[in-house]
Amino acid sequence: MSNLASVLIALVVVLAVVVAVGLSRARRRRVGLEHEPPDQAGVDAVARRAAPSGGGTDVLERPAPEVEERPAPEPEPTPPVVEPKPSFFERLGKARSAFTGYVSGLVGLGKVDDETWEELEEALIRADVGVQTSMQLIADVQASAKEAGVETGDEILDLLKLRMRSEIADKDRSLRIDADETNVWLFVGVNGVGKTTTIGKLGRRLTDEGHRPLMAAGDTFRAAAAEQLTMWAERSGSDIVRGKEGGDPSSVIFDGIQAAAARGCDVVLADTAGRLQNKTNLMDELSKVRRVAAKEPGHVTEVLLVIDATTGQNGLTQAKVFAEAVEVTGVVLTKLDGSAKGGIVFAIESELGLPVKLVGLGEGVGDLVDFDPDEFVSALFE
Repeated sequence: MSNLASVLIALVVVLAVVVAVGLSRARRRRVGLEHEPPDQAGVDAVARRAAPSGGGTDVLERPAPEVEERPAPEPEPTPPVVEPKPSFFERLGKARSAFTGYVSGLVGLGKVDDETWEELEEALIRADVGVQTSMQLIADVQASAKEAGVETGDEILDLLKLRMRSEIADKDRSLRIDADETNVWLFVGVNGVGKTTTIGKLGRRLTDEGHRPLMAAGDTFRAAAAEQLTMWAERSGSDIVRGKEGGDPSSVIFDGIQAAAARGCDVVLADTAGRLQNKTNLMDELSKVRRVAAKEPGHVTEVLLVIDATTGQNGLTQAKVFAEAVEVTGVVLTKLDGSAKGGIVFAIESELGLPVKLVGLGEGVGDLVDFDPDEFVSALFE
């Protein structure tokens, strides 16, 4: 009996020890003293981050520190592209070829006789310099040649260049803008000469110079005129006022002037219908437009006659009629780069006393440039 009791006591002790050991392990797991072994994938990942091969001790890489991402700096604004001014020499190739063809007989000529003088005068007329102007130029060159005692063709040609330069020099070609006024520039001319396009290009130029132009679509008789001018206004950042198709042009321009004064626009570029110079009633209407544009707060500072250079002497006829009707202050000669008869410049300035202020040397917005007499004459001869 005593033996059985001893066995039972021993079993109880053993069970107590087993239970105690189990409780101890559970407690150690709870407090984090015992860890699960890493899986093989984790071991391999650590091994791959060891120091590079080539000997030495493997060192585990430390995780890269987090770097605060900063926004990329904004790119510098791109400066506006400044288009180079078109060259008279490059753009007047047609006129130069024709003109030098007319006067080429002088080059290398040992002596200029009466027949040569007549041929030279005829050459100027063919270049659209005009009959009266050509005769006066030749008479003046003959007098200068006699006074200087020169008679060779090359010397006569040099005198002709000087005389032609003097014919169109010393004229005021500026475009007038009076301070603190609602300046009005009227554009007149027959259909198809480029009035609307000229206004659009000038609008861009004035905006670039710091002015605030407003375009008035006074050509109410041509369906596409207002749409075309609206397009130019959007491209140049100009304001625009337009009326109903077939409406009174004077009213549209008057409304444009009122709007310009209210909005702080300093120049009104007023388009007008293409007037036919042989219809008196239309010219009378254009005179009315001129009178209305001068009413307060309007201040007419320019009346620019737009002429297509390729029309030659027809352009001179137009200029005469318009000058009488609306007191033209200057001429815009478009399409000069496409004309073989650039002599119309001399005819306009000599016979009418009107300065050519602007010339068109191409289709681009920057191809409407100030007229330069010296560059023009040089481009014709050289």
